[in-house]
Amino acid sequence: RSEITRNKHLRVSDLRLSDAGIYTCEYGSHTVSISLHVFKLMISSNGYFLPNEIPELTLMQNSSHPLSDLTITLFNSNNNIVRPKLLQNKTRQKYILKLKKLEATDSGTWMCHVHSDSPLINWNISFDVKVLGFQNPDLERKYAAVDSTVILSWSLNFQKIKWKEGFTGQLSWKQQENATTHELLDFNVTARGEQHRTKKGSHFRFEILENKPESTIEVKLPKVHFNHSGQYQCQLAYNGRSVQSKIELVVMKVSANPVGPLPRGAEMTLICQVSSPLPSNAQLRWERVNGTRMDIKKSKQDEVMVEVNVSTAGLWNCHLIEDNDRKISLHYPVEEAPVWISYVVIGASIGGSALAFGLACLCIISGISWQRRRQRAKRMARARQYLLENKTCQCQQ
Repeated sequence: RSEITRNKHLRVSDLRLSDAGIYTCEYGSHTVSISLHVFKLMISSNGYFLPNEIPELTLMQNSSHPLSDLTITLFNSNNNIVRPKLLQNKTRQKYILKLKKLEATDSGTWMCHVHSDSPLINWNISFDVKVLGFQNPDLERKYAAVDSTVILSWSLNFQKIKWKEGFTGQLSWKQQENATTHELLDFNVTARGEQHRTKKGSHFRFEILENKPESTIEVKLPKVHFNHSGQYQCQLAYNGRSVQSKIELVVMKVSANPVGPLPRGAEMTLICQVSSPLPSNAQLRWERVNGTRMDIKKSKQDEVMVEVNVSTAGLWNCHLIEDNDRKISLHYPVEEAPVWISYVVIGASIGGSALAFGLACLCIISGISWQRRRQRAKRMARARQYLLENKTCQCQQ
């Protein structure tokens, strides 16, 4: 592992801790000695991590002189000082440092600065930290209207950080927190960064968008149904560890009861509802176009539905508002029924009332007649009983 160059330099390759010591160069009557102090820096998992993992850094030193008492300063990829926890430093030969939980943004080249006053040492040792994760790691909420098209997207950072290890992943969906999980697709990424996707069975239709960058997972729901709402989770797995990123899909719809044109003098209820509870900073709100403040109805906290009673024709809008920002707006036009329909409705109401009255009268008359027949039968039964007991027959003279 060693060679002498043309300039009479000694080059030692693949330096090891055991190479520490005193090297002497003799030339004629001249002798020059150099003391070689060797440091070895090791990071757990070879520097490949997932978010929230806690790496450990091990710094070892060897020298022919008494080992120095080192001061170690760490700088992350943003050149900010990181203050680790020192776990071991008994013999000055081995220092073990425990870092904080990592985030995907911690990926990059870190610096370990080693300092000693005696002998004087100021040495920088660089090392790489790669954290595989998502560009959007936090829970994201996405709103959609029934029958609309929705695209759900996850951006991975493996190309950005030049991840040189293979890993796998999957996309799954569940309607509620404790509901059954349905797997939508599997994917794997090779050490060369090539991605392969496999669509799994599902009870609703979706499309995998292939014309996107290799570091993006996207699925398209061409026609969203109300029961397509829920949590869509993308998971990455590496060496038995995993990390997830979720998108919560909230679906909104509007309807009316009863459905159809509004007859004159009648009333209908407009219903606006979402598929899951809204956060505290969001609400549903009905508004009548060109209406007044009286034509506004808001949902209360934790409500998934808001209703408004309508007695006149007009255009109504239901807004889903989050932090004063309108996420979705759906309209419902209330149309007035033609006059003849109103007459039909009125006639049907009058006819129905008359029919109900007639049926009530018929029931009363039938009840009275039935009661009279019952009373007559009772009297005849009593008369027969009387005659049988006296065993006489009285004839009229």
